[in-house]
Amino acid sequence: MTDLRRLLEIAEGAVAVAADLVESREPGALHSKGDRDMASDTDIAVERAVREHLAKVTPEIAFLGEEEGARPGEGQLSWVLDPIDGTVNYVHGVPLWGISLGLVDGDRQVAGVLDFPMLGTRYLAADGLGATRNAETIQASKTTELSEAMVMAGDFAVGEDAAEKNRARFALIELLVPRVQRIRMLGTGALHLALVADGSLDAAVMFSNKPWDTSAGAVIAREAGAVVLDLDGSPHDVASSATIALAPGIADELLPLIQQAAGG
Repeated sequence: MTDLRRLLEIAEGAVAVAADLVESREPGALHSKGDRDMASDTDIAVERAVREHLAKVTPEIAFLGEEEGARPGEGQLSWVLDPIDGTVNYVHGVPLWGISLGLVDGDRQVAGVLDFPMLGTRYLAADGLGATRNAETIQASKTTELSEAMVMAGDFAVGEDAAEKNRARFALIELLVPRVQRIRMLGTGALHLALVADGSLDAAVMFSNKPWDTSAGAVIAREAGAVVLDLDGSPHDVASSATIALAPGIADELLPLIQQAAGG
């Protein structure tokens, strides 16, 4: 049986290694990953440091990093890392970026740590253990009125087929502007999910699901009581096509609007 409490402690230690490294250096050279997408030297250095750290303490667990791919493991468990979620923010000096480390069992996210060094906040959660921010228990928003809801929209797509992908994002904004209190876009999916988890936001909508961006945040939001779904309304997992985290009180009203925007 997997000891999630122990593995969560290991994950927090690995993220602490990452945070110390990020804070000790400048971004360095930038490496293009396609149209207006990039990784910094620090992204790569952090991923290598965390990969090495986890290989020593959990050699039986596979590892997937955003920048340099996967290392096979012996079992079904996998660590999933985004060394800096919000790299564009990071290289521009905007303090909205963080380190995301999730633990996935098959397709299900079972534990996660999110650390936002410039905000001084660290979020942890694991299946059945609840969710915390800086060691204090957190809970998703109790909002029941869509007109009082603050909704986070995922970042606009860039690169191949960006215009087509962004149709749903524009449609969502058009549908929600007259219905919700405000729409925001922070440039980091991990932070969107963390803020839904602690009740600061009422919903986060991403028409994508990159596991390094969402694996930690999904379990943290879920353990805090948010409804975390795929676009079709099924429970969110690694194979989902979208990432939607909602305060329970507005889920039934908001999900159909999201599906409408997506053309569903």
